Amino acid sequence: MRHKVAGKGFGRNTNHRKALLRNLVTSLFEHLKIETTAVKAKEAKKIAEKVITLSRKGDLHSRRLALSHIPNKNVITRLFTEIAPKIDRSSGYLRVVKSRFRAGDNSDMAILEFVDYESIKGESGKKKEKKKEQEEKK
Repeated sequence: MRHKVAGKGFGRNTNHRKALLRNLVTSLFEHLKIETTAVKAKEAKKIAEKVITLSRKGDLHSRRLALSHIPNKNVITRLFTEIAPKIDRSSGYLRVVKSRFRAGDNSDMAILEFVDYESIKGESGKKKEKKKEQEEKK
């Protein structure tokens, strides 16, 4: 019985599990959308939503707490400066959408993405297009 046991173990030791979830959340903030197994997506969502809440606060202490969850300064800077200002909701920033069954082992796959994915992605995509146009002109 699993009385008072919170979270999933994924059949890994503690350090491996923490690294796995940190990498998933880092990839989520880099790409704004990731596909992984459904169970991993649900666990990563818990950590990511805590970090997004910290980033919406925006002060130095929140930044340091976020860095304790995700030790990648570039990703945290992008989260605090680009992503968090575009989020207009008080909670429920992410969604898990079941997508398919993986071919190799028939495991449930899911997409973990921002609820406001189009509005967050839209402006950063426009910046990339402008850079491409400027390079073509040169």
